[in-house]
Amino acid sequence: MAATSLAVLIEGDKTRILVVDDHTTFAELLISALDREADLCSVGFASNAEDAVAQFLTLRPDVVVMDQHLPDASGFVAAARILAYAPETRIMMLTGDATSDALEKAAALGVCAFLPKDGSLATMLSTLRHAAHGGIMVHPSLLAQLSARRPVQTDRAGLTRRELEVLRLMAAGGDVRSNSNALGISQNTCRGYVKSILAKLGSHSQLEAVATSARMGLLTGSGDA
Repeated sequence: MAATSLAVLIEGDKTRILVVDDHTTFAELLISALDREADLCSVGFASNAEDAVAQFLTLRPDVVVMDQHLPDASGFVAAARILAYAPETRIMMLTGDATSDALEKAAALGVCAFLPKDGSLATMLSTLRHAAHGGIMVHPSLLAQLSARRPVQTDRAGLTRRELEVLRLMAAGGDVRSNSNALGISQNTCRGYVKSILAKLGSHSQLEAVATSARMGLLTGSGDA
């Protein structure tokens, strides 16, 4: 087998990741870390929003790691353009100044994960694996910020106890498979709960639902509805 064919075969067994960041040292360290993992690999690097979109269209990675702050436009702009081309794309947003407002903006766009840039490498790698398989992830500090801002809540947005259980597992980063196993229900039933949660919260994505529910104070308490 030719070396090129072998490389394609090996890469095909891994989650392919495009790194978008204007800090070269950070990007190089992340790329090096990705390429040491048995199930992950970097396929490209971009240092600005324009190049990020171009690289995405050429490489079609499984996941995009996107810095919020880029020299020509924000990561939100690049994410919006990528998601307009391919709405199913998994984008993990990194930020050096994590705020609840930024989280809500990322969630509204359809970003699947939002993490502080100075977080641990282990958390980042774990989040990438979750993202590739349909999971979502919000850093606990951001959820705490949203919860601290929550208004007085007189109901549970019409969510049932089981829907609240699914919602809290979503907030913890679980995907449909792990959440259904945790609750002892089928994956189809779990997807039904997710669909109902999004409808009741008026959310377009799981991350948006988590951000909204954190702001409403739905991620704490007994879960009774």
